[in-house]
Amino acid sequence: MQESQSDLGALLRSWRDRLQPADVGMPTYGSRRAAGLRREELAQLAGLSVDYLVRLEQGRARRPSAQVAASLARALQLNNAERSHLFVISGLLPPTPGEVPSHIPPGVQRLLSRLGEVPLAVFTASWDLLSWSPLWTALLGDPVPSGKARANVLRSHFGGENFSRSEVRYLDNPGALESFEASLVADLRRVSGRYPDDLGVQTLVADLTLASERFRELWNSGAVSEHQSERKVVRHSTVGDVELDCDIFTVAGTDLRIVAYSAPTGSDAADKLDFLRVSAVSAAVTP
Repeated sequence: MQESQSDLGALLRSWRDRLQPADVGMPTYGSRRAAGLRREELAQLAGLSVDYLVRLEQGRARRPSAQVAASLARALQLNNAERSHLFVISGLLPPTPGEVPSHIPPGVQRLLSRLGEVPLAVFTASWDLLSWSPLWTALLGDPVPSGKARANVLRSHFGGENFSRSEVRYLDNPGALESFEASLVADLRRVSGRYPDDLGVQTLVADLTLASERFRELWNSGAVSEHQSERKVVRHSTVGDVELDCDIFTVAGTDLRIVAYSAPTGSDAADKLDFLRVSAVSAAVTP
């Protein structure tokens, strides 16, 4: 066991060293002594404290949780074999094929880091939020983790949990809200059938069944479908109403959802996104 704990620290350092800031969509400032990512940068990407990451690398923290291991695997852009090895040497069971995938493959992460000028986010099949771009934050607010560790679209909509720290509103056409709710719940039923042994999905359904009469009604209807792309109007406190295309892409082999907002070049909405993009960059470089 002691050898495995030593391996964990060494592997984390070697995996960190092979990544550059540009690989993860981070700017590079000044001279760098680190071969790859700094500890501070990896900690930020993984949502960990720098102190805890140091203790992991030095072998003083010996048993990261499954959530921490998964966050590190995403931040370090590990492939599936490396991710499984990280779980094993951490004394954890690797995720099984019967669980909803939450790992973002390295190729997808590189693609996302190069699409930083688009408001986009990555969700699991059951709509847990995994990753998002700075412009997503500028448009929709900084996501707030729920009591279930990750912000979730269904928990936010039907369970009353906050999804972001900003008060962002969607303006709906008549009937659009009902259609959105029905589509989301029918999509969750499809996911529950695809991953019948996933405890997270089972808990999500049970919690929302207790919390929301509307969810119970839609769930009991038995409808099954895949949630589709749609056009949305976002009411933003700074730039006003922004009409955007909301497109959903599924990553083959993982069932991850990439949600991206876009507007036609030269449109009023595109100008508003440009303004928010500049604001996001300014916020990123301001201490």
